[in-house]
Amino acid sequence: MLGSLSLPQLLRARADNASFVKNKSVVLLYLSGGASQIETFDPKMSAPSEIRSVNGEVSTSLPGVTFGSTMQRLATRAHRMSVIRSHHHKIGGHEQAHVHVLTGGMDPTGNGKVGFGMGALYARLRGANHPETGIPTNCLLTVPEIDGQYRKELSRVRKGSRSLELGASYAPFEPGGNSSALNNMKLSIPSNRFENRRALLASIDSWKRQVEGLRSVDGVDRFNQQAVDLLTGKAVDAIDITKEDPAVVAKYDTSEIQIGFKQFRPSMLGHKMLMARRLCEAGAGFITVHSAGWDMHADGNNPGMQTGMAMLGTTLDHAVSVFMDDVASRGLSDNILLVITGDFGRTPRVNKKGGRDHWARLGTLAFAGGGLEMGKIIGQSDRQAGEPITTPYTTKHLMGTVMQTLFDVGKMRLVSGIPPQLRRLVEQSSGIPELMS
Repeated sequence: MLGSLSLPQLLRARADNASFVKNKSVVLLYLSGGASQIETFDPKMSAPSEIRSVNGEVSTSLPGVTFGSTMQRLATRAHRMSVIRSHHHKIGGHEQAHVHVLTGGMDPTGNGKVGFGMGALYARLRGANHPETGIPTNCLLTVPEIDGQYRKELSRVRKGSRSLELGASYAPFEPGGNSSALNNMKLSIPSNRFENRRALLASIDSWKRQVEGLRSVDGVDRFNQQAVDLLTGKAVDAIDITKEDPAVVAKYDTSEIQIGFKQFRPSMLGHKMLMARRLCEAGAGFITVHSAGWDMHADGNNPGMQTGMAMLGTTLDHAVSVFMDDVASRGLSDNILLVITGDFGRTPRVNKKGGRDHWARLGTLAFAGGGLEMGKIIGQSDRQAGEPITTPYTTKHLMGTVMQTLFDVGKMRLVSGIPPQLRRLVEQSSGIPELMS
């Protein structure tokens, strides 16, 4: 049975999974819309002008390696990252590609009829909540989107992250989503939680009062009581960035940059990455951070490459660099794996309006931390940055790398009670060998 457990049930049943679950977390920074492989980590400045990075390049800390010029901070940290330049799949439609990538290739066509989000799979195998802190295993960090294109991308990332037949308990906890408050540790936070800290604190106080009411009900057994105690502790604190050192909050802040196309809002990517770090420290295992707006066609709904990268490339560079430094300063680099990817890449040739169109045959994929091999440029693209010319690494390799980071597969084989189809998904997954050595 693939079904779910509530937190009180988990507390009754937990035990075996601790033997094969590593002390690791994954933060998946998902660039929805499709980030250009050229303007991020493979600028191809030797190619003709209509192909090479429209924003130029910047030298990195790896000899002979350059990134796109908006990645200036990450360039100085390239020795702490590994970039895959031969990552590809075959799906060129947004909605289908979101589902395909976020399910780690479990849905081969992206039609949403099979498979489930990688975070949901991890939660089903580890448990819906951390047994000590009560924090949800699977989290999705979003902000309310006002631009129409960004709203579409938000709905797509939610679809790709669904738990489907695994059960609702393993669906991602999304602060500000439509989840009910007391079932399976899902808090209801107002949509302006990032921008309005006072509202965030008020909502948490209100939720705590509801929990106090639950305590007064006769017949609450010790497992429900334990669940309540967990939810009023570290789990609530983790999503409250007002408890963070103000100097750290300021370092992460990207809100001075306005992002959008027809309607604009401040970029909150930095504060989402801070929340991701706090969730990892509190025991969350798989956190998807949504970054919308990477569909840079230069059409009626999207900016071109220069404008788009000035907004989103700059904020990504800032937020990820601060996140990497912050995690390292806490001694957590080996415990937290950062994955940067999106639904697909962009066409090698810039279109007549200054944008790039959908291109699944090569896309952005980068890693940092997690105890994997860093400081590597893995794989090569052709002269036009359109096709891999070395071993192509697919979405299934992405999932294999993630699952082998999170689980000890050898120990997993010794644990009974795991549904065979879920066991096979992990045991038969293949990671990217250059990262796993």
